[in-house]
Order: sequence, then structure tokens, then C-alpha cells
Amino acid sequence: MPPASPSPEPTDPHAGAGVEGSAAELAERTAQSLRHLAGGPLSRLPQLLEAMVAIGSDLDVHRVLHRIAETAASLTGARYAAVEVLDEDGEGLRDLITHGSPPKGRPAAPFALRVPIKVQGELFGSVFLAGKADGVAAGAAARDGRFGEVDLQLVRVLATEAGIAMGNARMHAAARQRRRWIDGAASVTTALLAGPETGSTTEHALTVVAEKGRELAEAATGAVLLPQPDGAMEVVAISTELPEPVRAEAYGGTIPPESPVLHRIHAGLAVFSDDFAGDPRSISPLSRHYGPTMLLPLRSSGRVLGALALCRASGGPRFTHMERTLGAQFASQAALALVLADRHRDRERLAVYEDRDRIARDLHDLVIQRLFATGMLLESAQRTAELPEVKEDMGRAVDELDATIQEIRTAIIALQQGPPEAPAGPRTRILREAGAATAVLGARPSVQFVGPVDARVGAECARELVAAVGRALAEVARTATSARVVVDATAVLADGREVVRMTVTGEGGGESMEGPAGPVVWERPLQP
Repeated sequence: MPPASPSPEPTDPHAGAGVEGSAAELAERTAQSLRHLAGGPLSRLPQLLEAMVAIGSDLDVHRVLHRIAETAASLTGARYAAVEVLDEDGEGLRDLITHGSPPKGRPAAPFALRVPIKVQGELFGSVFLAGKADGVAAGAAARDGRFGEVDLQLVRVLATEAGIAMGNARMHAAARQRRRWIDGAASVTTALLAGPETGSTTEHALTVVAEKGRELAEAATGAVLLPQPDGAMEVVAISTELPEPVRAEAYGGTIPPESPVLHRIHAGLAVFSDDFAGDPRSISPLSRHYGPTMLLPLRSSGRVLGALALCRASGGPRFTHMERTLGAQFASQAALALVLADRHRDRERLAVYEDRDRIARDLHDLVIQRLFATGMLLESAQRTAELPEVKEDMGRAVDELDATIQEIRTAIIALQQGPPEAPAGPRTRILREAGAATAVLGARPSVQFVGPVDARVGAECARELVAAVGRALAEVARTATSARVVVDATAVLADGREVVRMTVTGEGGGESMEGPAGPVVWERPLQP
């Protein structure tokens, strides 16, 4: 920090005006200052004008501020110059750019000069000068180390030009920042609609949002949280530059339902904190790793889908007002993109199911019917055949056709199964058990379903049924090389009770086998 300015200091009659009003007013005030300087040492005017041109044509904020400090020291003969930049609240310093060596102690700097810099009517900071070298300016002021009126006017013109340059640089930086966030949101939408090449589509979508949000916010961690049945929110996707142990701890971590932070998120309101680790609203152990944080609701059509957390490391720069606004807009766009991507995947999934239904209908209505008709022709020819070997061959051909028809029916059932992420029904689980037994038997068992198995068999009965199929196939595999599974959801006992009946019959057998044993039968009453 520059040393405190002792009293008295030169007063700037225009210090309160700053950069206000129209461009014409600014030009008039600058012209007045230059006319005032005409009575002083004009040798410094070319340097001032050159600095004004350089400052006004540069859009890099830090280069401009360094140029202001250097020029102010050179124009006034100050040994030390500093440009103080206030934070957004105007209460503390956000940046300090210095030139030269600061004076040590009050005797070394009996006089100092401070001129405010205003941007669009708001205080941006100030130019501070101290340690004027003797003999730089003519007159008594130079002899006793005071900054004179000419120095004040020179710095005031420089501060006016600095305010204009800072305003232009701010607008340019804001435009670039907005464009960057807009392009980022567009890339998220494109990535989500394109979908992943492999893996879970939902996990891919959430990871894309977390990664892009972290990149745009220049944060240490970006995470997507989804609501849980108990009201908590769980981290389901994370992108972080922090060490792996921190990532492992955060992934799957939760914010408890009683957290005040979640109350705002569930209400669709964003949460901003300059120090998340010390924020009393945060009661999650995950917060101890982070400083400035934005928790943004992923909200679409009035419904909160989850939250996007963008966290900087402890001690990192606070999020500016513009970053908070752009972050909230990005979260809204990301939520919409997630909804659109989900609907897009639903349409693609529906198209696949429609195609599978068409294939299943063709197999049933065309292929099976033709095979069935062929089988009837063979059975008719078998009855009229005279040679025993011909009758036997025709019988085997009919059996093969029956087995083929059964396999096609099994394929039709598999085509009609629901999406992979949906809970598997009894049909699907029984087919999986049959597939698992292929390696033991040497051939895939044929499976036949009678009646609406998925609709009539309850969850508890289904668990017992699937387990019974697995046990029966393992038993049959000891004496057979193939098996036939029949699950009948329309069976009725002698006393009139409706049951689901499972029958597993072994077929074939190797030379070392005694031959297939009798069928394995399992029955359970259907649940009401």
C-alpha cells in the first residue's frame, strides 16, 4: 500500500467530476485542462499527448494501468507512482500497479498527490504520487518537493484519459467474456445432442456440463449434483484439477437436506459465496476445499433438475458480478440442453423400438408362418411315405423346424424387451439365465413363454422363478447336452388355483452320460 497522504495535499477542483456526461463534455474538460497547462512548462505536453494516444488505443487493462503509473511519474518527477484499483464494492483494493520505489517514512515524502479515476461516473481507483524530485518543475514548488498546480493538472488529464480507456477496456473485456460463455453454452448443447460414442448417455451429458462450466468459470472444480429421494443432493459428475483424493471424496458426496444452501437451490435461487469453507450456510464437509463458489440451479420450465457447482480454490479471486450473471445464464442453458438431449435420445430410442417391433412382426407374420406351413407339408408327406428311412428323415426335419420356430419366437421376445436402463422383467431375466447355461450345455436352451408372464408374475415370485430356472438348468446339464424351458403363466391346478409353472426338460446326452433325466417342474401360485 502507498503511504498515507499527509495534509495538506494539492486539491483537484475537478476530482469529484471524474469521467461523466457525454464525450463532448469530456473533450471540453480536457481542452480546459490543456489551456490551463499552456501557462506552464509546455515541454511536457508532447509526452502527455503521446501517452494519451497510447493509453486510448490499448484495450489491455494491465498494460494501460502500467502505462499510466509510468507516465504520471515521468510527467511530475515523482519517484513513486501507484495506480490503485478498487474492488467491485469500492471498499477495498483489487489491484495495485506501482512504478519506482515507495518513500520510506514521512520525512522522505512530506507531500503527496492523489487523483481519482472514474469510469462512467463510478470510482474506479486513483493515481497516487509521492517523492517528487527537486528541480523537475520551475518555481518554489520544485525547490521544496511539493507537487504544484501544473503537476495536478497533468495528472488530472491523465486520469481523465485513463477513465475513458478503462471504460473502453471494460466494455471490450465484457464483450469477449460474454462471447466466451455463449460459445461455451452452444458447445455444450452441440455435444449433448451429438451424444457419446460409448458409455452411459446420462453420465456423458452431466460430465460435459461439469467440464465446460469449470473451464468457463476458470474454477478448480465443476460438479453436477442431482436430487435424491431424501431431499439431499449428490455429486454425480465432477471435473477438477485438485488431487485425486479430493476428487474421490467429492464424487458421490452429498449436501444434506437440512443445508440452507439446498433450500435456496430447491427454490430455484443461486448461492454465491466468497469463501465456501467458512460460509456458515454450508454444512457439507466437501466445502472445506474451496473458496469463492457459485451454486447454480439447473432449472428448466420451472422445475429444478439439479445444481451446478463451480468452485475456486481457497484464496482464489472472487467471482465478479458479471461472472455470476453469466454463470447463472450458462446453468439455465445447460439445463435446457439436458432436457433437449434427453428428449433427443428418447426419440432415437423410440425409432429403434419401432424398428425392432417391425422386425418382430415380420418374423412372426412371415417367417414363422412359412416355416409352420412347411412343417405341415412335411408331416403330410411323412404319413404317405413308404420307406422307413424317409419317414425318419422327415420326422427329424419337422423337429428341426419346430426348434427353429421356437428360437425365432425367443428372438421376437428379446426384440420386444424394454430399454436397458429399465428394470428387467421375468422374461428378460429368464432369457439371461438360459444364455448363461449355454457354456455348460454346449447349446443355447430353447425357451418358450405361455401367457403374459411379465404382467402376471409379481416381483417376489419372479425372483423365485428365475432362481428355479437357473437351478433346473444346472441339474439338467449333468445328463443332457441341450434343454428346453417352458414358462406357463396360464396354468391352473386341479383345485382351480392359478399358478406359474416352469418346466425344464433335458435333451440329448454324451456317450459317458446315462441319458437325460425326467423334466424338472416348478410351480408357484400367482400373486393377486
